[in-house]
Amino acid sequence: MSSISIDKSVAMGLKDLLGYLLDSDKVDSVLTMRRIPETGAWDLALITDSGNLGEAEPLAPVMTVNAGKELSSLSLSGKRIAAVLKPCELRALIERVKREQGSLQNLLTISHTCSGVFPLEQAADGSMNELLPKYEKVASMGEVPSSVRDTCKACQHFIPVHPDIMLASAGAQRPGEGCVLYLEGGKAEEALREFRGVRDDRVFDPSSLDRTAAARKKERDRLFARVENDCSGLDGLLNVFGKCVGCHGCSRVCPICYCALCDFESMNFDYNLPYFEEHLSRRGALRLPPDTVMFHLGRLTHMSFSCVGCGMCSDVCPVGIPVAAVFSRTGERTASLFDYVPGRSLTEEIPVMVFKEEEFSELG
Repeated sequence: MSSISIDKSVAMGLKDLLGYLLDSDKVDSVLTMRRIPETGAWDLALITDSGNLGEAEPLAPVMTVNAGKELSSLSLSGKRIAAVLKPCELRALIERVKREQGSLQNLLTISHTCSGVFPLEQAADGSMNELLPKYEKVASMGEVPSSVRDTCKACQHFIPVHPDIMLASAGAQRPGEGCVLYLEGGKAEEALREFRGVRDDRVFDPSSLDRTAAARKKERDRLFARVENDCSGLDGLLNVFGKCVGCHGCSRVCPICYCALCDFESMNFDYNLPYFEEHLSRRGALRLPPDTVMFHLGRLTHMSFSCVGCGMCSDVCPVGIPVAAVFSRTGERTASLFDYVPGRSLTEEIPVMVFKEEEFSELG
């Protein structure tokens, strides 16, 4: 690993890097967060002209969509793309590539240490702007901003795993140090061969974020304790997921749910008159739409071992179900059985897709 130091802030240094990649024809496009001045709206943008990077906000604490999900589809175009990804987005990309839903071949991945993102509601109504100064101050001290998503507060994977280029932002940056790009592998070295900056062999020190890790562990313990209390037993599950209105928004924004046709949206779950009549004859009342709890349990069995905890599912839920917290807790337990961390490694096989001979002896 080598590094390049730039005598600018992390945000400005990153924008210089993106401009260089476009202007030197190292990539065809850049994928990054953007803010449109006229409306103040945030979006994930694919930019091909460096002149449009003025609107780019690559380090913005906003996630309108999991960029790993979008990038996996874009990667199949064969175009060269430099993408700025939050750690959970990078892990989502890796999980999708394992499922042959994308390719890393023409991608240059750029990621950074993450202090979490604001809920979409605060980004949309503008209240995030008033909270940003406090967010930045708290994050710079290695603490957990109170204004971010619950799953962000509890996230233990806020240091990106093996991006091509990594930046240390809030909580890991010494005052006045400027922007440091940590290059991992030949792809980054080749792309930045002529990029201006001071080069050395500096290696990122994760211990600089020990305070952040400790604070987040406390948040995780509190969050998971609440989940276990609320979801205890069948009654608990019914109370938590019983509010579901069947919009399926959580599955549509989930980076791991990629099926072209979800079984829960197929004819298997269409309204069936004999089914309704049989249940009505026994119960005298029937909830519509049916099987909303089963929908969530079905999703859990499909992807609990690959949940990256991005929090998009909870953020879009119209009735406030803590989907992300439940899935994160369940996913952690499932993955621990196999010593598996979603998105940790491209070569680490997904537990549900492989088996070990000794597992059969455990079944008897």
